[in-house]
Formats: sequence, structure tokens, C-alpha cells
Amino acid sequence: MLIALWSPKGGSGTSVLAAACALVLAQRGDGARLADLDGDLPAILGLAADPPTGLADWLTAGNEAPVDALARLGVPAAPGVALLPRGVTDRAIAAIPAAHAGNALAAALGDGPVPTVIDAGRATTPAARAVVEGADISIAVVRGCYLALRRGVHSPLLARTTGVVLVEEPSRSLGAHEVADVLDRPVLARVPVRPAIARAVDAGVLASRLPDALARPVARLLTGLDLLADRRGEAV
Repeated sequence: MLIALWSPKGGSGTSVLAAACALVLAQRGDGARLADLDGDLPAILGLAADPPTGLADWLTAGNEAPVDALARLGVPAAPGVALLPRGVTDRAIAAIPAAHAGNALAAALGDGPVPTVIDAGRATTPAARAVVEGADISIAVVRGCYLALRRGVHSPLLARTTGVVLVEEPSRSLGAHEVADVLDRPVLARVPVRPAIARAVDAGVLASRLPDALARPVARLLTGLDLLADRRGEAV
């Protein structure tokens, strides 16, 4: 199972939400993989340094990249969570080979032994777009921001998007109903902006101290997508 998170606008919290999804899946299931196409997850999860080799290297290898090499890229990031980092390569790939490589990556990650959550960022590269399009579940992460919704409406990825996670800020006038109406996609979860979440990210302790303000809406999201058992009577 491959769950892709992407956003039409940077700064929406996609990487933090991707990390939280993998952490909750690992805590309540048999583990999870967290794939990073954007590059921020090592810092968010408190790793001492960015792993030098990662998915960017696998993508640039093209047809020569074996599927089993993905497992060797995994770095322990939290109990039950293996991070597949982006890596630090800056090699560019032509559009058509990159899209083919992205399709292959989506297929390989979707066939893994545990669910894989991928942070596709703004999905601006052909490879990232192909991964989002090939995912089993695609989730757009947005704030109640006119510019984000405007970009989302014009994104070709919206047609392949299952639903939306709304990051709620008190100062925004656009709420869940407006977001759902504009994007024509259901709002699957609402995640509040809270100081505790920012502090956990800034301190690099999200993996060990996942705040309830983030864990609970993420658990509801995953339960609604049938990725977690519905624990009756337990607050999520």
C-alpha cells in the first residue's frame, strides 16, 4: 500500500504530516516505511545528518535500479519506521525517463511488506508527479489559503487525489466547507496548528514525542482510509 502526500503550495506541513502518518501506522500496526522525495524528513525526525544516498540515486539509476535496493536504503527513524531518504544527489533526469522511474518507484513501494507513506512535497518533478499518480491513495495537504487553493484547482494531480487534509490556522477565513467546495474533494482530516507540534519539530523529537494534537487527527484520517483498525471506545 502506497499513500502519497503532496501539496500545491510549499509550507503547508506535508512533511510533518507524512512523518506523523508513518509514526501512527507503526505504533498501531506492523510497521511502516516513510519515503522522502522532498528532503526534509531526516531533520524532522531528528537524524544527526542527511543520509547521502537515497531515492534520488535510485531514480537516476533508471532501468538499472533493482527493486531490492530500496530496502538497503532504509534508515531506522523510529520504532517500526524505516526512512527511505531522498539523498543528496543533484543529478537531473530528463522528463520521460524520470516519469518512467517514478512509475517504477510507485509500483515497488506499493508492493512492500508494510504500508509506505511518501512525502512528495509539491510534486513538481516528473518523477514525483508519477509517484503521486501511481499511489494507491493520494492526499493533498493544504492550508485555508486562497493561493494554495488556486494552485490546487489548476494542478493535474487533483484528478487523482483521494481527499484533502486541511491544516487549520485560526487567522484563516477559509474553512473545511470552502476547501471541499473549491477543490471538489472531501476533507478527510483537519489538523490544527499548535505550538506543541512546532516545538516537537524544531527540537527534532517528533519521532519520540508525537503530540496528541497531531496524532489524533492523523489516526482518524488513517482509520477513515481503512489503514488502521477502528478501536471502539478509544479516543483518536
